[in-house]
Amino acid sequence: MNKKRYAVVGTGGRSSMYIKALCTTYKDQAELVGFCDSNQARMDFYNRVFLKKECGNHPDVPTYKAPDFDRMIAETRPDVVIVTSMDRTHHQYTCRAMELGCDVISEKPMTIDAEKCQQIIDTQKRTGRHLTVTFNYRYAPRNSKVKEILQSGTVGDITSVHFEWLLDTNHGADYFRRWHRNKANCGGLMVHKATHHFDLVNWWLDSEPVTVFAMGDLKFYGKINAEKRGITQFYSRARNSEIAARDPFALKVNPDDETMMGLYYNAEAEDGYYRDQSVFGDGIDIEDNMSVMVRYKNKAVMTYCLCAHCPWEGYRIVFNGTKGRLEFNVVERSFCEAGEDMSQFGMRELGQDRSELIPEIIFQPHWGKAQVIDYECESLAGHGGGDAKLLHNVFVGADEDPLGLAADYHDGAKSILTGIGANISMKTGLPVNVQELIHW
Repeated sequence: MNKKRYAVVGTGGRSSMYIKALCTTYKDQAELVGFCDSNQARMDFYNRVFLKKECGNHPDVPTYKAPDFDRMIAETRPDVVIVTSMDRTHHQYTCRAMELGCDVISEKPMTIDAEKCQQIIDTQKRTGRHLTVTFNYRYAPRNSKVKEILQSGTVGDITSVHFEWLLDTNHGADYFRRWHRNKANCGGLMVHKATHHFDLVNWWLDSEPVTVFAMGDLKFYGKINAEKRGITQFYSRARNSEIAARDPFALKVNPDDETMMGLYYNAEAEDGYYRDQSVFGDGIDIEDNMSVMVRYKNKAVMTYCLCAHCPWEGYRIVFNGTKGRLEFNVVERSFCEAGEDMSQFGMRELGQDRSELIPEIIFQPHWGKAQVIDYECESLAGHGGGDAKLLHNVFVGADEDPLGLAADYHDGAKSILTGIGANISMKTGLPVNVQELIHW
């Protein structure tokens, strides 16, 4: 069997999931042929440490600095390019890879604004190449179960959706330490983070956004907000300062953490990127509190709220339908400890009874008692078990896909249109017709 050849552009932390999968679980179907990044130290870490320890002493992979992307394609001849670079560069590598004859797998968000989105759409239509956008939340068994219930008609026609997403003071704060703190890099949390959520709603409802109205602001993080709360000392970086030692929001990394040291701290001298900037410093221009109203093509309306400084992490969703009400409650982390190792962010079990973290799905018919709906929950790790299922679908494929899990560039565009429209609305104070932002 001929193996597909893959190259990875952007070798930050998120790329590790794909790199490890290519070199271990899917090594019989795939071959990793090239790395491309603006930082040589990061690529060297993958060759020197990661491939040796995590991938069974895998041989080194050829590396190319970002300006040599075309040369990498010419010399390594990949069939597919995996784009895990900074969000604002996704369109650049996606379009160029398709122009050079490659298919593309892109991390979410597909891109960050309407102009770049249009460029991707036009390039795909011109080249005919395939573009997959990796929405791993679709693949989590809990989210798939909600899709199955809605698709069955149990709840009837959906009239309204209420969706609250909470990022805690561990995970949420991390977006304000990194390059995500600048909207020009990621489109803010409305695009970078909420694209997950907006895609889920598009998929659950089998519809797409038409009108978006949003309000949002930076209310908790940033220097001005810290001053209002009486914090009088500030620092441009959190590391190795007395303030950082007392600051529960500071990133505290063990020097023995090879991944954090290899990908970031030991790579700083090359490009000046600091992974551990202060969440209460100057220069942050993304929002940490956002509220959005969306009308969909099928006439359903959603109210959505994202808060990035909550004491627990998870989400709550309610679907009101013509046959009743479906409630979906997910606790991904029930609390944060002040001073815990902030290099560990995302979903963790925290040593609790596992059942406390299993999400609850409840259907309340118009007449009768509420029903708790059971489902199989294989794993709570990796975006609720979604990462592993996504990787199998991407690298092997699925014989059947009755829930429509696989996402292409249409889905990638529709997911970011809500966030892009929200950004425009927050700036102008006006509702936005997102169907006018791009042309298919």
